[in-house]
Amino acid sequence: MSSIGDQTYITPEEYIAAERKATLKSEYLSGEIVAMSGASNEHNLITMNTANGLYNQVTDRGCRVYASDMRIGIGAGVSYFYPDVTVVCDEPSFEDDAFDTLTNPKVIVEVLSPSIEAYDRGEKSARYRQLESLQEYILISQDQVHVEHYLRQGKQWILSEFSALENVLPLISIEAELSLRQIYRFVEFETDADLQTTRSV
Repeated sequence: MSSIGDQTYITPEEYIAAERKATLKSEYLSGEIVAMSGASNEHNLITMNTANGLYNQVTDRGCRVYASDMRIGIGAGVSYFYPDVTVVCDEPSFEDDAFDTLTNPKVIVEVLSPSIEAYDRGEKSARYRQLESLQEYILISQDQVHVEHYLRQGKQWILSEFSALENVLPLISIEAELSLRQIYRFVEFETDADLQTTRSV
């Protein structure tokens, strides 16, 4: 979860040096710092449900699952982000010998926050798709049952959407799947008609 304020240009090297000493995370977008703020209860639950569900399916096949704190580098210092969930199935490739900036994610998951949804859908999404290694990009709403799945097919990205707890999200590139009921486990939210809950799962 992040926020964009007034910015002064800094170099990628300055950002990395400061980030490695910082107690709070920030993202980097073409010379501008994007401050990370605290995540909601729903955001945290969805992130952990998703990461745990993927971890249980793919680690025996050598894939690694990272949640929140693994920085992703894009375009040789042009952008740095902290996805909510990242999956790597090849040998992890890092930007330098500090091994804290990954450059070859296969799957990235972002849980949408209302305050920065436009940022996640817009500039950040476009930067992620520049990664040659990335095969699937997932956006998960935290205030309603809704998941958007972008799958790379050649030079195109194919969108599929899921809006029911009974739906199953396929992650084709890593041979895994997640039910929306699992993704939204313990998450409660109001709808126009009534209160949906997955607490009993």
